[in-house]
Amino acid sequence: MAEVLKLGLNYPQSGRYQDQGLQQRMGAFLAVEEINAAGGILGRQVELVIRNTRGDPDRGAANTADLIDNHGVEMLFGGSSSAVAIASGRAAKERDRIYFGTLTYSNATTGSAGHTHMFREPFNAWMSAKALGSYLSENFSDKNFFYITADYTWGWSVEKSLRQFTGTGDTSQHAGVTTPFPNALTSDFQAALEEAAASDADVLAMVLFGDDMVRAVNIAYSMGLHDKMQIVVPNITLSMANQVGPSIMEGVIGAAPWVWNLPGEAGYERGQTFVDTFSGRYEMRPSSAAASAYSIVYQYKDAVERAGTTRTDAVIRALEGHRYTFLKDEQQWRAFDHQNVQSTYVVRIRPREQVLADEFSSDYFEIVHTLPGAEAVRTLEQWQADRREAGMPLTLQ
Repeated sequence: MAEVLKLGLNYPQSGRYQDQGLQQRMGAFLAVEEINAAGGILGRQVELVIRNTRGDPDRGAANTADLIDNHGVEMLFGGSSSAVAIASGRAAKERDRIYFGTLTYSNATTGSAGHTHMFREPFNAWMSAKALGSYLSENFSDKNFFYITADYTWGWSVEKSLRQFTGTGDTSQHAGVTTPFPNALTSDFQAALEEAAASDADVLAMVLFGDDMVRAVNIAYSMGLHDKMQIVVPNITLSMANQVGPSIMEGVIGAAPWVWNLPGEAGYERGQTFVDTFSGRYEMRPSSAAASAYSIVYQYKDAVERAGTTRTDAVIRALEGHRYTFLKDEQQWRAFDHQNVQSTYVVRIRPREQVLADEFSSDYFEIVHTLPGAEAVRTLEQWQADRREAGMPLTLQ
């Protein structure tokens, strides 16, 4: 009997991003079950070995080392905090294993911190900000912005990119504050939102994620800011919307690489099959985190089978430049930076009655703008400029 092929999932089972972590786990296990039922990968059954990062970069790296050194995993994936994904990816590279970022939006992941063994499945801060910037510039031109930003690599990336694409780089006119990460208190968000309320801003960009976003949006609602400003959450997921609820989330604008209603609206059959299977299995709709983890397992399977081996160097070559269609329209693993090139969606939260009309009370997302992948991503020249500024080689090492 062929040896089991082990994959390592490194995700937050606890901490600020645990709900996004749970969705990754469910999507990954569903993919593994389907693949095993169909015969496995190169005739080998797949086993998923999981570890809890707790949202901590050092723990993420230690988990990665343990999964490779002591459990023999052939590939690793996971994330939520970009700092965790970056640290975990470095540990994987040291041991000649691929690491797929499942939920990591900082430009650095496949930019200044990118390397040969890191692949990112979702979009990055640049892509989400470019799509959002296009929509906001058209609909909120000449408006004042106020930024509340998580003080770490993802937050910095998103704010910098969003300011660029909305023309709000003047911090004297478009002010902002940071909140601690990962240990922000409710009082930190309260203080930041009081500054926003005291400003003359028309748009409140809350560059927060997971439980931090949930707490801050609830406070903003209690302060009546929904009636005074357009609230923008640059990276929004279904689990975040569900945690807050439709009454408070109504009208919030954000960006996503995928939403569960997209396949049905656009006619993507494979994506709809995933939505139906996931919904039936778990009695909830899948988020973009679940879709990312599910896609990664299948993309690894595809690359291994095209390469004819699980050897890391061969799988990397099979991935680089590969174009495919899976849960949405065409995507590509770009060769020079290992960023997944894909369409990016701007969404607005629907009214409460529409959200609740869904079988699982989850019809949150109205897709209001789509930016094709080729238009969303950084060019080679822009990517190299970022690498040069960070003192990094101009090719992946």
